[in-house]
Amino acid sequence: MSLLSSLSAPLVGASFILLAVSPVHAASCCGGGGGSALLLPKVANEMVGLSFDIEHYDGLWHQDGTWVEDPEGSDLNQYRLNFGYARRFAPNWQGSANVPYVWNRNEYAGLSRNTDGLGDTTLSLWYETFDAITCVYDVQSWQDLIPAAYFGAGLTLPTGVSPYDDVEDNFDITGRGFYRLDFSALVEKTVYPWNYGLQLTWGTHLARPVNQEYGRDVEPYTKRLGDRFNGSVSLGYTWFTDNLDMWTATLAYADLQEGKATVAGETDPTTGLRKRSVAATVAWSTGDRALVVKGTFSHSPREDDWGENFPSTDVFTFGVNRVLR
Repeated sequence: MSLLSSLSAPLVGASFILLAVSPVHAASCCGGGGGSALLLPKVANEMVGLSFDIEHYDGLWHQDGTWVEDPEGSDLNQYRLNFGYARRFAPNWQGSANVPYVWNRNEYAGLSRNTDGLGDTTLSLWYETFDAITCVYDVQSWQDLIPAAYFGAGLTLPTGVSPYDDVEDNFDITGRGFYRLDFSALVEKTVYPWNYGLQLTWGTHLARPVNQEYGRDVEPYTKRLGDRFNGSVSLGYTWFTDNLDMWTATLAYADLQEGKATVAGETDPTTGLRKRSVAATVAWSTGDRALVVKGTFSHSPREDDWGENFPSTDVFTFGVNRVLR
């Protein structure tokens, strides 16, 4: 096994982080761009989203939570172009799909590699518990404080290249190689000019047979990644222009955790991970809320106890969403 294929914590996480953050940010139920998932505004029936991520890796956390720098001269980067589509099936039901294309551009310990390929695809189904837009300008009664709530289910398809395919090392990887089921709850509320959001997601990976690692045949075994939990909170502020275009600035905090994997029915003590991050987003939307443009910067502090068994990264995301009808 090569040096690169042994560096599972700093490098295999590349495609995993892609799924830990929202690759295509959508409008909120009000259509103003404050949401954290690919969700249609309440008044829309169909939408496309396109976003581009630039993710820079800088150090990693050991399993005990201590942070260490990468070797001198390292330059680890991943770029992702995400294609998203959402459609309303019924007044309170909508579904979405996201397909990423991934480029790895890395230099590590004197080695340089450039690879690219399709990433893991995600399919989602959401139910809205509300029948009308919940954003308000003035609170007249307690009903005005009722938030918009969504409940969703998602399926990750291993369409990317994983360590269990015919690859040379981690720099070839664009996916994790596992199916995963996610169940989410999203709550958001806008009382102009303020808005807040809370999203909680629990996911479970399906077990898979393995007979190859990094292009080498191995004794067949069954592997299942640990269950994962992802929680985020956000607070935003909105400004209106004279023509009713909206500018929204949002701050968010996210905590991602994944339990230990099992290999042939036995727990692997070297697995499991955690990553905490903070993010800032600026979004602009047209007066009719048909077009949303936003940019996000997500940062993992290079400090102890902000992660475990995982790389620290900075992620820049630029996205555009267009309501079709």
